[in-house]
Amino acid sequence: MSIQQNIEHEPEADATPALLPPRRSGRGRLTLRRFARNRLALVGIGIVVLLFAFAYLGPLVDKWSYSDHDFTSFLEGPTASHWFGTDQSGTDMFALTTRGLQKSLIIGILVGLITTGLAATLGAAAGYFGGWTDRVIMWFVDMLLVLPSFLIIAVLSPAFAKSTWLIFVVLLALFSWMITARIVRSMTLTLKDREFVKAAKYMGVSDIRIIFRHILPSMASLLIIDGTIQVSLAVIGESSLSYFGFGIQPPDVSLGTVIADGTDAATTYQWLFWFPAGFLVLFGLAIAFIGDGLRDAYDPNSSNAKAQAKAIKEKGRNKGDEADGVPGQRVGSTEVLSQA
Repeated sequence: MSIQQNIEHEPEADATPALLPPRRSGRGRLTLRRFARNRLALVGIGIVVLLFAFAYLGPLVDKWSYSDHDFTSFLEGPTASHWFGTDQSGTDMFALTTRGLQKSLIIGILVGLITTGLAATLGAAAGYFGGWTDRVIMWFVDMLLVLPSFLIIAVLSPAFAKSTWLIFVVLLALFSWMITARIVRSMTLTLKDREFVKAAKYMGVSDIRIIFRHILPSMASLLIIDGTIQVSLAVIGESSLSYFGFGIQPPDVSLGTVIADGTDAATTYQWLFWFPAGFLVLFGLAIAFIGDGLRDAYDPNSSNAKAQAKAIKEKGRNKGDEADGVPGQRVGSTEVLSQA
């Protein structure tokens, strides 16, 4: 056999793997990788985890309960016995703050999830199905928009004072989803005429699956931003209602009730106000950081995501140049390219 014949019959298995495209990662894994590159988002998650640990583990190491009174210590500053000081009735401020933080964290997260989920589901259903479904949902939305929500919650909250505080969560969520639902409906009217939705219909995909697997993921950036805003608004709304006496009712407490009790003495006995208010602000900042990270992870077209991708790509190209010695060096017929 000639040399030419040997070349023609030589297997090409060694060259093929180099030409194959890299294996694609799933959408969830890719989103997780993008999120992990955002340092502020990781900081936000760390703060939220620490806040939950502080709220639920703090009472285990404190000898005082939020319902106890130290009659030998009134309006005393932070000491070894009372880490955050005491209020005018001798109640330990550390115990009050941890108990109030427990309620505010749970209320904020539950209201944010319920509000965004309700707005996404009803708004997408109204825009996708149209007809009487759209008219009924939009009539309900318009009716809730004209009602004075703060006044209604303030009137109804004392009526449920002896029942579970979860009813207060329902009341907050019931009057917080309408504007987002209108936005989701408008975006759905545009998305349902796109090619990928028509292709899914042609393939026999059910309407519910199209809504939750194709339409809503296309507006994930909007929903994530709305969810984080709703969490912060829920905590602030709960604190505001509790401040005026319409939220969490005694003997239970929240950050709003603790802040309300210490407002009058904020300039003279600072620990009564600044400890609970500081945790409230810290939680709001952490949720904002997480929301920005999730938005950039789900929406690669956002400005922050583009900047991060460009920086990672440049970093990878520089590493490739240093390893090759010469930028753009060719190996065989394939140019060495850096991958982010």
